[in-house]
Amino acid sequence: MKGHGSSYSEYDTSRSAKLFGRVRPIHEVLGGGKVADVLLWKNWKVSGALLIGMTFIWFLFEVVKYNFVTLFCHISITTLLVFFIWSNSADLFKWNPPNIPENILHESEMREIASTFHKRFNQFLSKFLEIAYGREIPVFLLAIVSLYALSVVGNYFSFLNLLYLGILSMETLPFLYDRYEDHVDYFVGEVIQDLKRKYKTIDSKFLNKIPRGPVKEKKIR
Repeated sequence: MKGHGSSYSEYDTSRSAKLFGRVRPIHEVLGGGKVADVLLWKNWKVSGALLIGMTFIWFLFEVVKYNFVTLFCHISITTLLVFFIWSNSADLFKWNPPNIPENILHESEMREIASTFHKRFNQFLSKFLEIAYGREIPVFLLAIVSLYALSVVGNYFSFLNLLYLGILSMETLPFLYDRYEDHVDYFVGEVIQDLKRKYKTIDSKFLNKIPRGPVKEKKIR
């Protein structure tokens, strides 16, 4: 009898079952640009700064209970005071005056972010409609259960908490999957096969016994 190790090696050599049926590397699935580098921690400085920044914002709003308008005004006042003191004290203390760049946010970077978001959103809508057609019943049922679970969770968390959890998941799950890809693919493949076996059992015992009306053939003119 084959053990777990042999079955895993067979799965690993075949590499036929990937998460969500993907065929490209996870870096290309995430866009293959700077956004993918951030999500996979290829650029660890930007990834770390984004995670620390979002954690700090979440802390201010959820723990300290800061108001957005108050926080924005306080940050603006602090920024104005720092630049005012810096620029007017530069000659006195022989400091270099502040150098303000003309373009803080480059157009190419904003276009790349918008293009990646547009591409991911279209893929999400396409996948959503494909699931809604009901061609794969286990996936359809899994989507219904997942959305219902998310709606229940949403009753106990604020929007900012859910947003922070979403960003935290985006910063950690792709990185962990990229690192332990084979193990995750094997585990998910086993779960999907088990769900398909259970669905076949339910289909043969119950669903096939439900009477259905005759299917009318469409007349071709």
